[in-house]
Amino acid sequence: MTKHLIFFHGGGSEEDYDADAKLVASLKLKLGTGYSIHYPLLPNDGTPDMGRRKQISHEISATEDNVILVGHSLGASMLLVCLTEMKIKRKIAGIFLLGTPFWNKNEDWVEPFKLQPGFAKHLDQKIPLYLYHCRDDQEVPFSHFSIYQQHLPWASFRDMAVGGHQFNNDLTMVANDIKSMK
Repeated sequence: MTKHLIFFHGGGSEEDYDADAKLVASLKLKLGTGYSIHYPLLPNDGTPDMGRRKQISHEISATEDNVILVGHSLGASMLLVCLTEMKIKRKIAGIFLLGTPFWNKNEDWVEPFKLQPGFAKHLDQKIPLYLYHCRDDQEVPFSHFSIYQQHLPWASFRDMAVGGHQFNNDLTMVANDIKSMK
């Protein structure tokens, strides 16, 4: 039986989508047969959150139950926002967040990306939740990973010494964690 996965890219442009396509290719290769990966382009629609809430919730609603959700960078943070703010009607098998920013500045443009206070209580702790971050990430400070550790103590955290923001385009660790789920 094929397991379905949706990968949400980071950034807000087609260039970011193309860059994350290498992560998707790595994941496909490492997962092997038995997994179907949907990789939708999420264009910036000009709204303050770039349309991410609407786009991500639509993609999840359009899939089958027991979907595996993976997000990178902005895609990971907005996936987390959707899961904690919106009513999701699909059963989720696992959540995997890579290089996830924790938006906490007080600038106006940051507001649409922020998690609500107490966001963690809106997550089902029975759903496997994994966060990954490279210590040498030049885009999202490693300190953001530590903030998530404080808010999500039940989650599994994987940090790597090297790999940068793009994890050296190698998602072997993520694939191994996905395959380990029952």
